[in-house]
Amino acid sequence: MNLIDFHCDTIYKLRKEPSENLRKNSLSVDIGKLKSSGSIAQFFALYIDLAETKDPYDEFNRMAKIFRSELAANSDVLSFAGSFSELMENQKNGLISSFLTVEEGAALEGRITNLVELQKLGVRLITLTWNYPNEIGYPNFEGKYADIGLTDFGCEVVEAMNHFNMIVDVSHLSDKGFYDVSEVSKKPFIASHSNARSVTGNLRNLTDDMIRILGNKGGLVGINFERTFLGDSDHGRITEMIRHINHIRNVGGVEVLAIGSDFDGIETPAEISDISQMGKLLTALGESGFTENEIEKIFYRNGLRFIQDTLS
Repeated sequence: MNLIDFHCDTIYKLRKEPSENLRKNSLSVDIGKLKSSGSIAQFFALYIDLAETKDPYDEFNRMAKIFRSELAANSDVLSFAGSFSELMENQKNGLISSFLTVEEGAALEGRITNLVELQKLGVRLITLTWNYPNEIGYPNFEGKYADIGLTDFGCEVVEAMNHFNMIVDVSHLSDKGFYDVSEVSKKPFIASHSNARSVTGNLRNLTDDMIRILGNKGGLVGINFERTFLGDSDHGRITEMIRHINHIRNVGGVEVLAIGSDFDGIETPAEISDISQMGKLLTALGESGFTENEIEKIFYRNGLRFIQDTLS
């Protein structure tokens, strides 16, 4: 089974642990694990923690250098992709496509010129906020900002991202910010690593109304393997993943579903502890009554359609 995963934090881990590399490591994503998973595309997030740096744009550049270095060192397996056509070409050549993303819109430091530079450097998706307010908007963190939406600059960013063929990611964004994006964006957008709030009442998850909006607009919800977004067990359980997937399918249709594992951003390992173990979820979906066609849509076909719609 092919696989597209819309979110991992592996590059951040490589930044923090210089002894590790993407060829083979002790993390949840490396070359061997990607090959075992059937991966055709991995979205690599450059996660920026504003508590760790006062210069988010510089931090982006430091991690982007690691991303480029790892691609060069693993060019026999990985290749950059910035568009649907490049993904297709890579797949034809037996290469796994590597998409570059940013998790924390503060990397723009409040300037559209920096957005243009990120696009030129290969960034194709930006998670507008993490857990701190920034120049774009506010996070869904501890219930503080749920009713505060995008700033004027944030609306400008969404419009510019549409123009420059960049994917708007609303994971972590406040509820009001989500609805602002749904009004401002003329293109489909994504919650790259979020689950269903009706199943697990974590504010990082999406309400049923949000799921419907994403489905109606051709967007995606990437299922997140973080235990606190899945349920209340000490590990992210596959049965909990199935509950969220089933609920989201029933609310927004199977076409809204995708994978956004959050590998190497998850503090407590899930039952699927690395990307090579995605076959466990595939088997569980089949045993839960999902058809082969539905499973293919969740694992990669919805992702292909979304990438074609946003990055052509």
